Amino acid sequence: MDLFHFQDEKYSSTLFVLSLTIILSAIIYKITRKNTTSAPEASGAWPVIGHLNLFSGSSDLPHVALSSMADRYGPIFTVWLGIRRVLVVSNWEIAKEIFTTHDVAVSDRPKYLAAKILGLNYASFSFTPYGPYWREIRKIISLEVLSSSRLEKLKFVRVSELENSIKSLRNFWSEKRDEEKGKVMVDMQKWFGELNMNIILKIVTGKRLGEDEKEIKRRRELFREWFHYTGLFVVADAFPFLGWLDLGGHERTMKRIASELDSMVGTWLDEHRNERASDESTKEKDFIDVMISAVKGDNLVGYNKDTIIKATSMTLIAGGIDTMSVMLTWTLSLLLNNRSTLKLAIEELDMHVGKGKQVNESSINNLVYLKAIIKEALRLYPAGFLGGPRAFSENCVVAGYNVPKGTWLLINMWKLHRDPNIWSDPCEFKPERFLTPKHKDVDVIGADYELIPFGAGRRSCPGIALSLQMLPMVIATVLQNFELSTPNDEDIDMTASIGMTNAKATPLQVLIAPRFPERQIDV
Repeated sequence: MDLFHFQDEKYSSTLFVLSLTIILSAIIYKITRKNTTSAPEASGAWPVIGHLNLFSGSSDLPHVALSSMADRYGPIFTVWLGIRRVLVVSNWEIAKEIFTTHDVAVSDRPKYLAAKILGLNYASFSFTPYGPYWREIRKIISLEVLSSSRLEKLKFVRVSELENSIKSLRNFWSEKRDEEKGKVMVDMQKWFGELNMNIILKIVTGKRLGEDEKEIKRRRELFREWFHYTGLFVVADAFPFLGWLDLGGHERTMKRIASELDSMVGTWLDEHRNERASDESTKEKDFIDVMISAVKGDNLVGYNKDTIIKATSMTLIAGGIDTMSVMLTWTLSLLLNNRSTLKLAIEELDMHVGKGKQVNESSINNLVYLKAIIKEALRLYPAGFLGGPRAFSENCVVAGYNVPKGTWLLINMWKLHRDPNIWSDPCEFKPERFLTPKHKDVDVIGADYELIPFGAGRRSCPGIALSLQMLPMVIATVLQNFELSTPNDEDIDMTASIGMTNAKATPLQVLIAPRFPERQIDV
């Protein structure tokens, strides 16, 4: 999450407002620091703004800056973002204590501007407070979209969309390839994004992207903007009394994104209702159909029925598209930067699946090395390096330190996953580590706290099962169907971007050529 990203712009405001702000903030700053049994507080905080000065203008992304601070202050420490106290944890044992002993207490989300606007006043299950409403929406999602039985029933969507995307990639190669070298350049980050968008849209809305390139691009940009801004901590979050100024215009931009998405999903909702009213629809029920039937009444916890359906659908679509694309992009990037691992993965495919048969979901169980590659990629590059922010709903004692109610919580997975006491050569990409007795049983589902790419506890990512089906299947299909290389055999740039999910900052440009004659994906 981009908790420390402020644009370096000069804003004008009255001397009176600024003076009053400084005085009020200084008073709050002193009052909130009287607890001497709190976790170590990082030095360098300034009056009023806290530790924001340590990050403004810094070339390091927040997770890297916080990792450096952990080297100085230990695996649990506090920083201040204006008046907000933030507990930063980068140790698996402390994370385990938090997500077991204090799991209910840290199942809340902090309330900040982006969550309010883009979460439709916290109607989105990603941002809503922990309680009956969240539990009910999570239950519907878990049973109707992400349960094992439902995922099996929706297998045809994944298979058909993957098959269509592979065919499109082959057609693109056939039309655009270099006649001399037999290869064509493809932005695989974009390809992953469109594949995932079609799959998630089909599951949630029953629709595909269509053929309009302009519309496809706009929708991808819109969902990417949603994720960028949901991870943006703006001036008004550090100083709520300055919210009316909208410094930087971020609130205006967030409202524009929310309005566009609300209109898009609202159109789909109207179409579903019209189909149901006509009694002519024979299509397979999608998630919007399920929500129309499941959500009763028109005033649930202050939200009307349409708001609940739109907020939930919007979050599922944006989350499914963005996080899956991010993880696939990092995984392929790591393979292209480690050609020996890439070669071993292809050899495993040829050995256990064969060159005459297309890999399918049942084949994945035999691809032990590929599954180790996925685990290692998730260790080094989880979709969100700081996970989803939490908020303590009551006073707690964590690792012997008093943590007051209202404190925000960040788990620095970037640092936690690189603990040299757990992982040898922690910054190196070594899938083989998950084939050794020490790590072969370590899983990513949130029960082994040294590896929690999807988070842990009640508020962990609900899409773990879908991700663990999609990631190896898509990577295996790409590796089996295409020879992959980079221009001039250069390494892939691994710079991450800022946001709720840390996407690759630059396009993943890959040279491709088919390995075998065209064939169907075996269902």
